[in-house]
Order: sequence, then structure tokens, then C-alpha cells
Amino acid sequence: MSDQPRILIIGAGPTGLGAGYRLRELGYQNFLMLEARSKVGGLASSEVSANGFTYDIGGHVLFSHYEYFDKLFDQLMQGEYQELLRESWVWMCDRFLPYPFQNNIKYLPREIVLECLMGLIEAQKEEFDLARFANFEEFILGVFGKGIAKYFMMPYNFKVWAHPPCMMNREWIGERVSVVDIKRVLGNVVLDRDDAGWGPNATFKYPRHGGTGGLFERVQPYVAENLRLNSPVAGIDLESREVVLETGERQRFDHLLSTMPMDLLVRSLRGEVPDVVREQADALRHSGSYIVGVGVKQPSPWKKCWMYFPEKNSPFYRLTYLSNYSPEVVPDPATHYSLLAEISKSEFKPVERATVVDDTLRGMVNTRMLSESDLDDVVDTHVIEREYTYPIPSLERDGALATVHPWLESQRIYSRGRFGAWRYEVGNMDHSVAQGVEWVNRVVLGEQKDELTYLAKRGC
Repeated sequence: MSDQPRILIIGAGPTGLGAGYRLRELGYQNFLMLEARSKVGGLASSEVSANGFTYDIGGHVLFSHYEYFDKLFDQLMQGEYQELLRESWVWMCDRFLPYPFQNNIKYLPREIVLECLMGLIEAQKEEFDLARFANFEEFILGVFGKGIAKYFMMPYNFKVWAHPPCMMNREWIGERVSVVDIKRVLGNVVLDRDDAGWGPNATFKYPRHGGTGGLFERVQPYVAENLRLNSPVAGIDLESREVVLETGERQRFDHLLSTMPMDLLVRSLRGEVPDVVREQADALRHSGSYIVGVGVKQPSPWKKCWMYFPEKNSPFYRLTYLSNYSPEVVPDPATHYSLLAEISKSEFKPVERATVVDDTLRGMVNTRMLSESDLDDVVDTHVIEREYTYPIPSLERDGALATVHPWLESQRIYSRGRFGAWRYEVGNMDHSVAQGVEWVNRVVLGEQKDELTYLAKRGC
């Protein structure tokens, strides 16, 4: 150990655990992982309510294009998982449409179908060129047309991001947004054809026990000797190269992997930091969420996985039938099911904590997910609040990252993870684990590549 540089890792979420697992796999011992909370998993952890329902922090599913993650999942889970076929829907105009919306507009009222088609035809007159769009709103209008923008893309994306699409850049889109094939859309309408095949997660896996958090809890024994829970960080002393804990304890580092949000990381730095670095870090935007779990004492009425809600009659943008993922997340799957509602919040979209449960239940009635009489069978509600859930790919983001990342790395501080890297497009669970693994390969094995660019290019 005395010959190994000292590595500190802040955060035991997917990125920190991925890095820690890889270090132990390589026989590396001189590292310490500091986690502020009492459990591992970060945003991929799960909570158990007082009534015995398990809820995730959002509608997570496990799919991957990254071989290391796939092998790690199989090794950890040992077959104790569900493999599921995606069944996702959009609820609007008092009806279900298969997802993606733009490929299934035939289900809408005729006048809306016509409006969507006319807008799409007009938009498609110009050849697709991502560079001609200044922001995400222009991309929506220029690719999908005014009708699809009006009824789905604009309202839905505001509900998800809690930021106007005009404040977001175009660079993040990739696999995250289903673009549109006009011939396919017209064929679906004329031939009355369903079309639900788009997306990288047509099939996905889910732990049988413990929710999504059950996967990452299985990593904990591999890094237990190097892990400290309940250890929040107060600051980072640049001159002495020490992480300062809230208790006043100091831990020296040669290399620091931080998975805390980048803006909070820069604010925590003690010492000489260029003004431009602090300014650019503070320019980064994010949204938070309320995750509302609802347990119902009834058999599950559907086999659906999740549903999207673009309209204003519900506060949530997505609703997941979590008990359809695993029977172990409810007390008795024969007599109970669970729903998971996601509600975003920001300065542009404030949400009242005091009424979020009542508003969610009312939204479920408004969208016919529950009836008025079903409310009598609601036996559990559970609220999870997080201030950081979506790193916004804002217009300022790429310029900020181009300034902050290199300076941090000049201090041998590496900011990685969903909010450490602040790149939503490589922020899924498999991406996040991969960021930790690839960082270790770079620092310990000397692999000469920028792991964030590498992961983005390979579509991990």
C-alpha cells in the first residue's frame, strides 16, 4: 500500500462503487470511499416505507451496452432478477397511446392527427441538420413540427426538466429523443398500424429483491474495508490536498474522485480557485424531484411498465407500475400493487411539498389511473425528495464543463457521475458505473483516453 498513491472517492453511488469495485478487482488497496448517507446507491438506491413497500428514486430500469456492466450485473445478481419486456405508454386526450408518441398519433382525435401531420410535413421540408438548431425548442419545432410540439414535446419536456426547452442545448439528444420518420408516421396512420419498437430499453432487467438499490447493495461487501458511511464532506483543502469531513477529520489524497454535484464540489474548494472556474460551475443548471410512492391494496390492474403524462391535469410526468417489475417490492403481490410518480421541481416550476401527495393522488384520478373509490384502498404513501435529480443540458453547460473539468484535473480532482460529469447523455446507471471503472483504468492502469468522451462516442 505504501507504494500506491492515495485515492479518495467522495460518494458511494454507482460511479463511486464502480470505481471501488474496479480498484479491488485490480488488487488496489490504498483508497477510501466516503459516503454522506447511511447507505450506498446514491440516486440508484431504494427506500422501504413504514408499510413495507419498496420504492426507487425514480423510474429506473437496467439495460446496458457496456460489457463490463453486464458481466458485473450477472455476477452480483446470480440470476435473482426479472427480465422484462418494455410496455410503455403515453396518456393524453383521455386515452393511452403506445410510446413513442410521434409514431402512434393515429390514436388521437382526428383533428389533432391532422394538425400533427400538417406540422410534421411542413417541418420535414428541410433536410435534417442538427447544427441549424440553436436550442432544444428549435430542434423540437424543426423536426417534429408545431402540432407534435404543441401536444406532446413542449409540455412533456417542461414537466420532465422543469426548465423551458429554449434554455437547453441540442447536443445531448442522441438516444434520448426519438426523432421522426415521416413515411413511418404516415404509414402508421393510413394503415392503422401500432409502432412501439423505438428505444434502447425495449427489454430490461430489474433486481428481484430490494428494488434498484438491491443491485448496488450487493457491491458493498466488495468495498466494505474501504468504505465509510455517514461521512459527509465539508470541504477540500487544495494546498494540503486533504478532504475535510464535517467532523473536522482530514483525509489526504493523491487523486480525488468526486461524485458530488460539480457546482457543490467547486463551492467546497478551499484555496486559490480562478474566478472563471467558480463562475462557470455556478452557471450549471439542475432540477430536483419529488418521488411519490403509492401502495394500493388491490391486485395490479395492468401489465404496463410506465406511462408518460404531458398534460396539466397531473403533476407527474411519469408513472411506473413498480410492482410489475418485481413481486418483492410490495407486501403481497396477489393483493397489493404499487405506483411510483415522478414530479420535477425548479425555480421555473415550483412544487408545494405540503400538498404533493394529495396533488399526486388527484392527478391519478384525473388520468384514470385510480378511481375515486380506489382511493379508499390506498394503504401507503411515501415521499422521497431530492434537490439534484436531472443535470440540465443547458445552453451554458458545454462551455462551463470545458472550463471546469480541465482545471479540476490539473489539481488531480476528477468530477464524475451523473452530477459530477454533468452530462445527462452519459448519466444512466450503466454509464455512471462505467465512468468509475474507466477512471480507474485511466489513473491506475494509465489508459490514455478521456473516459467521458469515450463513453459518449461508444453510446454506452
